[in-house]
Amino acid sequence: MPQKRIDIPYHKGTMPLHVEEKNLKAIITPLPPEASGKDESELVLTALRNPIDSPTLRELAAGKKKILVITSDHTRSMPSKLTLPLLLEEIRAGAPGAEIDIIIATGSHRCTTEEEQRVMFGDGIVDNENIYVHDCTKDEDMREVCVLPSGAVFCVNRMALECDLLVAEGFIEPHFFAGFSGGRKSVMPGIASITTVNANHSYDALKSPYSISGVLEKNPVHTDMVAAARAAKLAFILNVALDEDKKIIAAFSGDMETAHLAGCEFVGAYSMRPAVRGDVIVTGNGGYPLDQNLYQAAKAVSTAERCAGENGVIIMLSGCIDGFGGEYFHDLILSGSAEEIDDKLSEIPPEETIPEQWNAQIFARIMKKHMVILVTSGIDPELIGKANFVHAATADEALEIAYSVKGKDAEVVVIPDGVAVVIAG
Repeated sequence: MPQKRIDIPYHKGTMPLHVEEKNLKAIITPLPPEASGKDESELVLTALRNPIDSPTLRELAAGKKKILVITSDHTRSMPSKLTLPLLLEEIRAGAPGAEIDIIIATGSHRCTTEEEQRVMFGDGIVDNENIYVHDCTKDEDMREVCVLPSGAVFCVNRMALECDLLVAEGFIEPHFFAGFSGGRKSVMPGIASITTVNANHSYDALKSPYSISGVLEKNPVHTDMVAAARAAKLAFILNVALDEDKKIIAAFSGDMETAHLAGCEFVGAYSMRPAVRGDVIVTGNGGYPLDQNLYQAAKAVSTAERCAGENGVIIMLSGCIDGFGGEYFHDLILSGSAEEIDDKLSEIPPEETIPEQWNAQIFARIMKKHMVILVTSGIDPELIGKANFVHAATADEALEIAYSVKGKDAEVVVIPDGVAVVIAG
């Protein structure tokens, strides 16, 4: 039988999947965006000099003494090595004598190492700029600001309140419960306290039908994020959109809401794809750095869920070089069956949300309905079984397991990068 080879992003390369053509129902990828004709630096500079609903960054910086720039952490593909020097150049053009600090928005992730910073920013930035790594658990660094629309208390890193200009850079991609990444997300969860992050990611917030990929309107997670960023006085953003090679294909700057929305509309136009139902759904989490742990892999699995037929099997490829990704998530995902985990989490009130419970909630919800086969070399297969997954060493081995469950005539849908698409319908 004729076979088709599909390369799925995996760690820093790809892993091949071979599907017989009689079984292959669809390959779902983003639509190719229209070429701009500009190189990456040109796109960023054009955006910085033509902000949306805002003065230019150099105009905003004029007369300011203390400026804080928020940037992404090691789990994101933000091309800061290119964007950050251009951003700093614009700031210094308006405020040559200002004290500029850079804070890495880790949210509730582990701290970014110096080695990772050098990869992300380059030696020049690391050796010559003031860089701070946000730690959401350091209560002494947090300050209470306001009560958010949900009723949650917003506490943020004091550095955001002690500067006289707050700027953020980030990139926009579909996000499995915040709608899209970027914009307001740099502040919350980026540099918020652990209690604020937990409340924003509560069981109740995530069970909303609007807390899904590609949706901002009526999304309670997004609504609180916007309110938090406004309360912290986020004055200017630079957000970029990336292609499958992590190259910049568009850039947006200016007001944290309208510039972000313009970027979301751009990304949504090529990432929104119609649902195609299948018996077996195969996906990856975009490769490194986003597939470096199981915690992050919930993103692509939630995309696959939207195409999985009744009792469908989901195959997830993730390098998981950092293992599970967090001790709270590790303990939760190993704490019982999918039903037991979901029941336990559903009883936790928003103000008592456990750190990292949100991705355990997503996995439990999906695994109550679907077998999930995890293709990885980064986690002990015995632990994978205890976490309610089925382990496979390769994509092809996983497909054979799926066929043993769904039959040799099972229809297969492949979503090579489950983070890059929004499944409609």
